[in-house]
Amino acid sequence: MAEEGVYWAVGRRKTSVARVRVVVPGSGEMVINRKALEEYFPRDTWRNEVKFPLRITDNIERVNVYASVGGGGLSGQAGAIRHGIARALVEANPSWRKVLKKEGVLTRDPRMKERKKYGQRGARARFQYSKR
Repeated sequence: MAEEGVYWAVGRRKTSVARVRVVVPGSGEMVINRKALEEYFPRDTWRNEVKFPLRITDNIERVNVYASVGGGGLSGQAGAIRHGIARALVEANPSWRKVLKKEGVLTRDPRMKERKKYGQRGARARFQYSKR
């Protein structure tokens, strides 16, 4: 287990940015934008994504997580919080780095929406072409 304290980290995914505070030791409380995890993320998929770093380090009931997240949609926000929690856990206990790195939660997902190009209908879609 990590030494006692408060650990801060920033997580990012798509256009979402999450500022995450992990408090060690804790009771397993998770608050996102001043709402309970279940209230903020209605889907189990998003909740499981947020809890993933805690599950693989066996910390679900041992730490409290407080996150402030903005930008993007709920899926991107869940990914940003997951990234932030993983980074804060490494700060709390560097021995968890190997486990988290192996599962890929420390890597910032670089995929972003491609910009629309001029002279086209979208990022890759072209305007309809009529030969005659």
